[in-house]
Amino acid sequence: MSRDALVVGINTYRYEGLPNLQVPASDAEAIAQILEKHGDFNVWRLPEAINPEKDSHYVGKETAVTLTQLKKSIVQLFKPEGKNIPDTVLFYFSGHGLRTTLGVSESFLATSDVYPEVDFNGLSLKWLRELLRESPIKQQIVWLDCSYSGELFNMEEADPGEQGQAHDRCFITASREFEPAYEDISEPYSILTKSLLEGLDPSKYPQRWVTNYSLVDYLNQHLNGVPQRPTFTNFGEPINLTRTWEVKTAKWARETALTTCPYKGLNYFDCNEEDPKYFYGRERLTDQLIDRVRQANFLAIIGASGSGKSSVLRAGLLHQLKLGQRLGGSQQWEFLLMLPGEHPIHNLVRAFVDPNLSQLERAKQLGKAEGLLREGAEGLCRLIQASNAPRIVLAVDQFEEVFTLCIDDSERQQFIRCLLGALEQVQDRLCLIIAMRADFFGKCVEQEYGGLVDKIMDSLIPVKPMTQEELRRAITLPAQRVNLHIEPELVMQMLQDVVSSPGSLPLLQYTLTELWKLRTDNSLNLAAYTQLGGIIGTLNRRATEVYEEFERQQQEAAKRIFLSLTQLGEGFD
Repeated sequence: MSRDALVVGINTYRYEGLPNLQVPASDAEAIAQILEKHGDFNVWRLPEAINPEKDSHYVGKETAVTLTQLKKSIVQLFKPEGKNIPDTVLFYFSGHGLRTTLGVSESFLATSDVYPEVDFNGLSLKWLRELLRESPIKQQIVWLDCSYSGELFNMEEADPGEQGQAHDRCFITASREFEPAYEDISEPYSILTKSLLEGLDPSKYPQRWVTNYSLVDYLNQHLNGVPQRPTFTNFGEPINLTRTWEVKTAKWARETALTTCPYKGLNYFDCNEEDPKYFYGRERLTDQLIDRVRQANFLAIIGASGSGKSSVLRAGLLHQLKLGQRLGGSQQWEFLLMLPGEHPIHNLVRAFVDPNLSQLERAKQLGKAEGLLREGAEGLCRLIQASNAPRIVLAVDQFEEVFTLCIDDSERQQFIRCLLGALEQVQDRLCLIIAMRADFFGKCVEQEYGGLVDKIMDSLIPVKPMTQEELRRAITLPAQRVNLHIEPELVMQMLQDVVSSPGSLPLLQYTLTELWKLRTDNSLNLAAYTQLGGIIGTLNRRATEVYEEFERQQQEAAKRIFLSLTQLGEGFD
């Protein structure tokens, strides 16, 4: 594996309005040394100086760095010439940051030759974002220890959607786009770099890699109360950073739990301690959803029946936001999850009341919350503003229930207007997420519903059918977590069967669960799959077994029940 890093530390500035700095060169050299010693990185330093006595390189403290030098070095890092490009690259910068606000706000990495009075501000972060988007490097790491560096996250180029699907990324900045960053005069390093060095110390994680996710965990725990707010975002798979021991192959810790079934049958993967461990295949979609939550306060997850909307909402998006590893600070948010049901206003009230209260206290709180929501959006705003959390994420799963179960049109109207009205008033204090079947989108346009259709159109992320590689991950990686072997021939056959049956994800999980029950020598094999009848045959077989156990009168009742439960989507007669 080839790994390159460019570390830049600029102490000297020619423009009299920018004082020379004391620590950037020391910051950069310390980062360079830990990457070389514990990360197997080939490190380039800028500015580079040579110690003739030790015949070693270090980051020069008194040497200037021009914009041309910095640009060429970054291009060489992220868009190298030739066929043998590195797997992983890391760019670290410590120095002054500049920001312009005339007309369009923009932030820059200040080089030694900047001269703001003539609009020469250094390296544009917008330019850097575009370069990252075009880079062929699979694993991209950018750490910026300078003022206004949060501008790196300001546009969708931070994770450019479809174009970024081949990339794993780790972005860490010292401050938000409008904030300065500070040196700690009592420490040899700046505030962010000091914590980076501590988090990268592999002795804290014996016998395993320090990854971008464990690093962000450390920053979350140790950067509270600092005068600036560092920001960080991770996309994609974990990126190995540092270690203390030789690793022959990169593997995650596996559980040996022969009694644990890693599949969910016909149930969704939920947001709890266990289910996300076995939720694979939707990593890229989860990253898209996280990035939308970062940029906006409304998100609509729309997909066909059986596409996995609830699972990606719960075990993907909400789980990752609660961890705070992919979006800096999200672990401090408050998370509420609800289903609309027959009475969506009542269920919204219940979402805001702690279920662990005593029965009497819960009854009191339910009464108070219900009274507030009678006021509509204004009452919901007061509930939100009463929270100590910096942001409330309200997720409404199976949103189509406002049309299928709620038969009172006035209550439906009140519920939707309450949500959207509060969203408009409290802005980013509330993030509203809905997950809905695609065939019910037409219901949303039948009435105005407080601008619901416009909201959905502006913030819709579709749950598309999984690719073959995503399906392979969903089949094989949960099994690896419990040391369960799957015959390659079985995987190939299941992939063929699922691809030919869109919307069959629940059937895939159910079939895998039934195969787990029939495992031999802790292995799933093709013979058992054939015996079950494949993806479609497995559920049909089980349904027939249950049905045939009924008395004739019960069978007739079952027919009537299932007919009454059938809800045709849009476009059916």
